[in-house]
Amino acid sequence: MEDNLMSATVKLEKVIQDYRLEVLNRPSNLDECVLTQAAVNRPGLALSGFFDVFVPERIQVVGRMEHIYLEKMAPEVRKERLKEFYMRKPIAVVMARGIEPFPEAVKYAKKYDVALLRTRRSTSQFISTLISQLSVALAPKITRHGVLVEVYGEGILILGDSGIGKSETAIELIKRGHRLVADDAVEISRVSDITLVGRAPEIIRHYMELRGIGIIDVKRIYGTGSVKDSEKIQLIIKFEHWVEGKMYDRMGLENEYQEILGIKIPSITIPVRPGRNLAVIIEIAAMNFRLKKMGYNTAEEFNRRLTEEYNIKQN
Repeated sequence: MEDNLMSATVKLEKVIQDYRLEVLNRPSNLDECVLTQAAVNRPGLALSGFFDVFVPERIQVVGRMEHIYLEKMAPEVRKERLKEFYMRKPIAVVMARGIEPFPEAVKYAKKYDVALLRTRRSTSQFISTLISQLSVALAPKITRHGVLVEVYGEGILILGDSGIGKSETAIELIKRGHRLVADDAVEISRVSDITLVGRAPEIIRHYMELRGIGIIDVKRIYGTGSVKDSEKIQLIIKFEHWVEGKMYDRMGLENEYQEILGIKIPSITIPVRPGRNLAVIIEIAAMNFRLKKMGYNTAEEFNRRLTEEYNIKQN
């Protein structure tokens, strides 16, 4: 299946609202200002006059250290440095710790139409929480056709052909006390080098489609405990129609992986045919996966016993 890679942006206005930032200068194009990078800068080098690697697309946070550095400059030097800084039109400048900006900073923010904001939070706290939020919001994303459920605390992405029974299996899992994250379309974000997080598109969140019945609201039918907004994808289970004569892994010694956004996720292929209780099979797969993470591999242990038994008989 081809990945539909999506580029994400975050509106600067949303950051202002989420962090309740005080607007000291509102740029004329605030409605159009969007963030495309999760990185946040402390502009110490820029305020010293070094702009070779300055990235105006990043939010610039001025803390106590930068403020004292500016305070110790001669007034004319400070004025020139602030002018050089604001004329490069950073997308936003945030004064941390409730610091009062220098009059020259306000003057050049207005002149060059730059958003000048203020927060009462400490510099490190504001930067860490902002980077965390932006890293998730701006993470590379794709959409996959499938179902994402949480089973015994494990995020399981169920893939397979349309009509093979993914949604019906998810309903049975929900009835058994597990939780739905997304049905039909799963938005997958790479939030770190080792972590994928899945969620449902906003418009279909908590809804499912069952052929012959139509759209159902899982949250209303089964309660708030039956759904979850997002979940890490830790295991992929692929449904495929049973093929007579095909050799399926009966021991579980082979480790399969599927790569999504450059991250390899453990994968299991389950053949589907009438009479198989897929919900129970997924529960067992989830519990067995947890055992493997805890260091116990049932297939390897069983194979070890068989080998020992065989060696004893040979001797």
